Amino acid sequence: MTQYRALLAELADDAVATRIELREPAALEPGHLRIAVEFSGVNFKDALALTPGGGVVRQYPIVPGIDIAGTVLESASDEFAAGDRVVAHGYEIGTARDGGYAEQAVVPAEWAVKLTALSTREAAAIGTAGFTAAMSVAAIVDAGVVPADGPVVVTGATGGVGSTAIDLLASLGYEVVASSGKPGATDHLHALGAHEVIGRLPLDPDAKPRPLGRSRWAAAVDCVGGAALADVISTLNYGGVVAASGLTGGAGLKTTVMPFILRGVTLAGIDSVQMPIAPRRALWARIESDLRPRHLDLVANDIGIDGVRVVVDALRAGEYTGRAVVDLSRGW
Repeated sequence: MTQYRALLAELADDAVATRIELREPAALEPGHLRIAVEFSGVNFKDALALTPGGGVVRQYPIVPGIDIAGTVLESASDEFAAGDRVVAHGYEIGTARDGGYAEQAVVPAEWAVKLTALSTREAAAIGTAGFTAAMSVAAIVDAGVVPADGPVVVTGATGGVGSTAIDLLASLGYEVVASSGKPGATDHLHALGAHEVIGRLPLDPDAKPRPLGRSRWAAAVDCVGGAALADVISTLNYGGVVAASGLTGGAGLKTTVMPFILRGVTLAGIDSVQMPIAPRRALWARIESDLRPRHLDLVANDIGIDGVRVVVDALRAGEYTGRAVVDLSRGW
């Protein structure tokens, strides 16, 4: 089998450097797949993998890229055959074993999802961020919150999770309020389906936090954490649900039990990393049907492998809008 190129990240002198490495394919172990990687993505976790002390990579050197979308080259599993289109993300991909920033990747078959209706580029454009958004929206829908219950707020609205969540919620008929600190993104958020665009929560960052605020939201998709999540929890309607997946606003949460015991609100934690494969495949089936994003073309930005660092820097600075799709045929 021919050699392939990989973007290798190495830790040296308190910095993470990257270089292109030409590799020989290793023998395929039983129960594994060799995938021709066609597309990957740039997630916040990928930015952490390229940041000293980022806390997500177990040991360097490693090929980053927590998303893999491509075609099976070789299968040592009865579940898959050469030529199958697949997506794989989460588990140890790009953090404890080589990930998607390479022309080939090897993963256990039990981590892979077979695609039927989506192309590999569409799957990568959705990726971990879109999958997390789908998990968040499903949590709200499955909790029984319906569009007639009132508006749903999405924090961190211009990120990969937030953008896709707006798209999905609007397509299901919810009135979506997008919370963002980027005034220039207003038209973009409206195009995705947002009914209203507001600033970062809390709107008055100097105001003293209240255990209970005025009820405003039937539900929320929170991609920020910290003060934004605390504000959302205190302003949910009775029986409201917040699906929380982010911590760019901080890992701490200053709140009280009051919203939970007086308004019966639910804080639903969203983790796509260790989600078992059966519900993971079931949710991808929904993403290919009733939870299929309508506006991937507005969210996805195509780059080559040489553009990864630029996007990583923008993500670190909180300046990136949308979802970067890495085309593995470009930029070497």
